Amino acid sequence: MTTAALPVGAPGPVTDRTAVGGRLSLPLFHTLSGVLAGHPYLKVVVDRAEGTWHLLDTAVHPFHVDYVATRVLGMDLAALDACLDDFNASVYTAPERRFLLGVLSLHTDTHTHTHTDADTHTEAGERSFLVLETTEADTMSGALLDEFYGFVRHRVDDTLPLLLKPANHGQEQELTAIGDDRVPRILAHELFGNRTRTPLNPGEATGRLRHFRTAGEYAAAAAGLGRADIVAMACLPDDVPRVAGFLHSEASTPLSHTNVLAAGWGIPNAIVRDLDRIIERDGLNGAWVRYRVGDDEITLVPLAGAPAPRAADRPRPRIRLAPPRLADAPALPLHLLRRTDRDRYGTKAAQLGELHHVLERRTADLTAYYGRPRPPRRDLYGHLASRLGLPGAHPGDGTGHATGELRRAAAEFAARTVTAPDGIALPFALQHRFLISSPALRQAVRRLKDALATPAPQALDPLCRQLQHLIRHTPVPDGIVRRITGVLPPGLTGPHRLVVRSSANAEDLPGFSAAGVYASVTAVHGTGELLDAVRQVWASLFSPRGVLLRHQAGIAPDDTYMGVIIQRYVPAELGGVLVTCDPTRRADFRNVYLNCSAGSPERIVDGTVLPLQYLYNTVEGGGRTVSLGSAGTDLPAGTRRRLADLALTGRLLQSHFGDAAGDGPLDIEWLMTGQGAFRLVQIRPYAR
Repeated sequence: MTTAALPVGAPGPVTDRTAVGGRLSLPLFHTLSGVLAGHPYLKVVVDRAEGTWHLLDTAVHPFHVDYVATRVLGMDLAALDACLDDFNASVYTAPERRFLLGVLSLHTDTHTHTHTDADTHTEAGERSFLVLETTEADTMSGALLDEFYGFVRHRVDDTLPLLLKPANHGQEQELTAIGDDRVPRILAHELFGNRTRTPLNPGEATGRLRHFRTAGEYAAAAAGLGRADIVAMACLPDDVPRVAGFLHSEASTPLSHTNVLAAGWGIPNAIVRDLDRIIERDGLNGAWVRYRVGDDEITLVPLAGAPAPRAADRPRPRIRLAPPRLADAPALPLHLLRRTDRDRYGTKAAQLGELHHVLERRTADLTAYYGRPRPPRRDLYGHLASRLGLPGAHPGDGTGHATGELRRAAAEFAARTVTAPDGIALPFALQHRFLISSPALRQAVRRLKDALATPAPQALDPLCRQLQHLIRHTPVPDGIVRRITGVLPPGLTGPHRLVVRSSANAEDLPGFSAAGVYASVTAVHGTGELLDAVRQVWASLFSPRGVLLRHQAGIAPDDTYMGVIIQRYVPAELGGVLVTCDPTRRADFRNVYLNCSAGSPERIVDGTVLPLQYLYNTVEGGGRTVSLGSAGTDLPAGTRRRLADLALTGRLLQSHFGDAAGDGPLDIEWLMTGQGAFRLVQIRPYAR
């Protein structure tokens, strides 16, 4: 993991060492291979018509399709670009295709391997083995996968074990009818679930490495951590202050609270399972290092000392909020809000109101994401039409515009797949009235603001905690109580269990996500508990961590207010989070990353469980399991197909809720009821 600078010289002439026919030995593999995700890999093309295979020189031929078109079929690249989607269909989805395209990657296993291939080792100990897989969008049948594996197996050195890795759930299903003894296989989560190093958020930082072996060590030092520190420990707590970078040694997910913070702050974050050993071996604790997390590489390079300050290290400009509207406003049902109401009811409430409007009116254009050029494609409308099952749809049908039929189909698909939650939104005005209703509250707020106005604010922690205590224990004036309880419909009164969520204006901002900073109360019964929960949510605006993070971001205390969402609790069979991107590969425009576990989504976002993790391709289709998490077993195939619909719906909603071009990814919390219906409970921008 620790690296040194390599000399850079003028490039020499490129020699194409691609091999056609013959057997693959380990020396030849290393001659032709490149490195992807830390593993050597080699592209292979099987030509069924000629009965031979091509082992591509990775340095010369980065793409299978370009090689097949230009070197085998004699096309030029311009002609290929003009028919790229049709050509891709001929090699990745055609049932009777001439070419079988795949990748061989080399892995080292230090554990007992239990597959039944006669060539694999069943003893504990280190050994190397090859893995064969296709691209994620390939729809090979079981018969083709069997043929592909057999062709490669007979041409690979007999001393090298070879396993087939299904590239997607469809291939897994196809292989169920073929015995493991005939086609030995390994699933993606088995191969990569326990890999030594996993990128979570890409980035680069220079800082002082602070290594904590226990939670107690971290707690003792947490108050002194700052932007010059890179924090390394088994599992970082959600209340970590803003620092230069994160390093974990225990399994996590790109959708954890700490990684959402890392994404919002633009700092590197990765899992390095042998972290303790590396830090001890290289004496890195307390040392200045350059830390980089890329798509395929994680590096930690020691420096001689603290580097000179750079322009990029200077304080960022203050984040300015739209002025909150504190004039008297009623508590309203969520479905009456639009996103322009965020300055009265907060971001979460306004977004959920907008979601009601999008799903019920069906007038929003949910195709914009697919209208962006993805060279050489003019657009992806044909791919979307294919995903939506429109008659006659073809991926190559790039039109440059979305038809009315496609827009209607997208809106109807989203409305069939998900629903928006009902509930009541309390405006900022009620919190404001409450804060000015008590002299003690007014005085505590003033003391905190005075402390923040000093050049180096001190003693924020006790001031924040005192104010929070006052908010939680000051009686709510009768007029405010009536404003809250008087609008509750029958479903939110009586013995029903309620959920009370935060909806601040100081969250979901560029450079400031506030993920995990504000409170939600998920087990509330009766009016007394409801008022306590509302005060708890109001008080969370003034947590020491929230106040400090906003202050560091330059968010003025006079500009921050808290709205509240009151909803009826809905039991969940399954709950989770999805982001409409691949957090570890930002250039990937195809995939949606989805996490889930049994029960409510809170179990994932608060780190109670390690979730099941999936990637779903929303362009060509298909999905794959990344990790089984704490569950240990995968979901049924039918449920995974329904999650694919949910992922596609998230992508469609990105067209409306993302940035103006429809390219800004979303972070969506969702649950699946016992009746199998999907309900979205939060929709927000995903920081990147």
